[in-house]
Amino acid sequence: MLESPKSSKTSELSPKGSVKKLKIKEQTKAKGSAKGKRKQLGKKDEEVDISMASIGHPEIFPLVFTQKTQEILNCRINEDVTEEKPYKLLKKEDIIQDMKTRAAVSDFHPVKKIVLEYPGEELLVVLDTEFKYGQNFYLVATEEAKESFLNPPEPVEEEGETKEGTTEEYVYKPPVRKPWVSLGSEKEIEEESVNESLRKIKYMISRVRREFGSKVKFTDRNASSVKDGYIECTSYQDKNFIIKKLEKDVGTQVVPKVREMSTQTKWTYPRNAATQYFPREFSDEEKELCLSSEDLKEFIISVLLRVEIALQQNEIMNAFFDDWKALAEDESAFGGKSDAYLKEYQSFTDLHYLKHRTVSCVCWHPTIYGIIAVSVTERLSYEERIAQSGKLLLRKSPILFWSFSDPIHPQLMLDCPEDIYCFEFCPSDPNIIAGGCMNGQVVLWDISEYEEKLQNAKTGAGGSKNTAVNMPTFIQAQQSGKEPHFVRYCAVSSIEYGHKTVITDIHWLPDYFEVNRMGIAFENRTGVCVQLVTCSPDCSILFWDLRAPKATIQSSFEKVKEEKVIEAPPDVPTTFKHLDLSWRPLIKANLSKSDTSGDYSPTKISLVEEHFHYKMQDKMQYQVKPEIFGDENPYKQLKVPSAKALQILENIPTNFFVGTEDGEVIYSDWKMERESDSGRLISQKPANKYTIHDGIVHTIQRSPFFKDIILSVGGWNFAIWKEGVTAHPFRLSDSYILKRASVLHYFEREVKHLDYFEQRQEFRAKERKELELETQRKKTRVAGGQKSREQMEEQMNVNYVDFLDEEKKILTGLGLLKATDRFA
Repeated sequence: MLESPKSSKTSELSPKGSVKKLKIKEQTKAKGSAKGKRKQLGKKDEEVDISMASIGHPEIFPLVFTQKTQEILNCRINEDVTEEKPYKLLKKEDIIQDMKTRAAVSDFHPVKKIVLEYPGEELLVVLDTEFKYGQNFYLVATEEAKESFLNPPEPVEEEGETKEGTTEEYVYKPPVRKPWVSLGSEKEIEEESVNESLRKIKYMISRVRREFGSKVKFTDRNASSVKDGYIECTSYQDKNFIIKKLEKDVGTQVVPKVREMSTQTKWTYPRNAATQYFPREFSDEEKELCLSSEDLKEFIISVLLRVEIALQQNEIMNAFFDDWKALAEDESAFGGKSDAYLKEYQSFTDLHYLKHRTVSCVCWHPTIYGIIAVSVTERLSYEERIAQSGKLLLRKSPILFWSFSDPIHPQLMLDCPEDIYCFEFCPSDPNIIAGGCMNGQVVLWDISEYEEKLQNAKTGAGGSKNTAVNMPTFIQAQQSGKEPHFVRYCAVSSIEYGHKTVITDIHWLPDYFEVNRMGIAFENRTGVCVQLVTCSPDCSILFWDLRAPKATIQSSFEKVKEEKVIEAPPDVPTTFKHLDLSWRPLIKANLSKSDTSGDYSPTKISLVEEHFHYKMQDKMQYQVKPEIFGDENPYKQLKVPSAKALQILENIPTNFFVGTEDGEVIYSDWKMERESDSGRLISQKPANKYTIHDGIVHTIQRSPFFKDIILSVGGWNFAIWKEGVTAHPFRLSDSYILKRASVLHYFEREVKHLDYFEQRQEFRAKERKELELETQRKKTRVAGGQKSREQMEEQMNVNYVDFLDEEKKILTGLGLLKATDRFA
């Protein structure tokens, strides 16, 4: 054993790989010592220190011996060095020769200076099979540590300890039962016990039987005006609690601690049970038969939509969130915790096209997951926009397509003739996009050629193959040198026949019906969406048709004019070439006010069938046979069919909700009527109008779960409506309702509440009328004279009304008369 007179350290080195405690002499920092030289060399050459000094072993240096190094130095694992003999003495000159031959490739290069300054002729390397120091070998850098490793001292056995390998046998001695001997402790316990000496007094408080179930009347009174009505209970100091307790006699007894524990399983009664150790599995033939069965396909189709909706709800809402706990938060003021609940997930930025602009509309791509489209407008008022109309033509705001895999660079840009306020993807073909401009025009785009680019952008496969995997996206874009593609619009409507102000809302009609100029719904045999509906605060709602009009006999002047038309650029799709600058609306509906001569200014619309057509599993329910167009875009070959050959669809609702600039919610019908005098087509007047919101209505949306539930948002409030109930919107409770069945029950309860409210109003009106009549009769009887002619006519009218009510009840009870529709 080597010991230093000053200090010693413990090393864990053993030739057999076992852990034993050895004392190794610590190297002093005197000049000339190996450790001192090593430290000086390290400071001088700035060599990386790979020793284990941080864990108390500065003499150990982990090394990685490759297969080549093991063969050169005859230090192969499991051949030259094994777990029984894990060390090897290597000559210093062989190591130096390896470092000269292989230079920086040599595995001894990290410890080059340590090898050169080593005083001995042989160096000790040890196999680290357990990777205790991080590598497969480690080098012992001092002679003292090498001698301690090669010649470990024998362990000294302490007296009284058993020899290694021997175990002491344990003999169990059972406890001997002894009789209990009283030492007087039970008397002390009895003396210290507290026993009740006074008899308890029982009180019984009851109420007089005649007062059972009587009404409780609460009244207000002035406490200061009644004697003993106000008693002041002021605080005072009790002297009994001022005396400090100096000594207290307490008796204790040591008893074992008792703890009760239970499991979830509760034994109730025995019953038969069976356990299946191996699951029953279908054979390959049974699996194939089950997967190919029609019942399974029908079941999957029937539950597909519900499963998708449930998965979406699980993503957007936490069903286990404690709403009552959230309501109890004290910091509910502005800027508190409740206001900062939402956190930013990802943002999309473009310094050129989004700077000083406002986002007007955001839409998810219907089929490509992770792609969104955003339209932006200039932050200008109406007067500023008119004053800067010339400048705005030079700096148009495009529609940008963003991918979640690259939030810095837009993937696609749609060129716009004017700032776009709203747009929507076509449900039957997501490559067709319709948008509404600030100047009232409708724009169409066809991005079929760039569908593959958007697919690649979603998966992040659009970059170069030679690009590094971990390279940032903005560096990839700089290296590739590719800018986002600009797609020019295919067609724009005629500014003369369109809206006069900004288009605030746009919707596609479903692909299974179309409307004519009268607003009547016909079957759609094309199988694609061919019509649009737009609204604007210019008091008009317009219906548009995308199909080419019927061929008519053209005059020679029109033919010459058509020949002079400039052909579209080669990069512009010709899908809607027939509509460009000549597109006119099919129907123009106005919402006339009933009380005045003006019209309402619509901002948002909500159609019944437009929102729910995607839920239909079978689009052939109206016996529609869509035309086959092949691989070519079907919109290029669409023509307006003859209305005589189309079938009228009676069960298509033509009602819609409208929100206005003045905060009104209107329910109307888009079917047109012919004026009796002039014979021209006019719009129907709205069936109902309510002024609920205190500001412009900017949202009219139907529930994705309940077809007849509509949400309207405007100003500082929002309301929930049920189609068919015209009294009032629903009153929302303070708590949030999470389950769909609870929501349905809530809506049904609110409908019953509104019915009850109307019945009470009718009952109160009838009651007031009867009271007035009774008062009039009393006045007549007091006068004692004969009834006048007016009184007799009034009495006859009352009797006749009562007769009609009684007759109506009898006919309704017999089933001869149906109750009128409340909404109609």
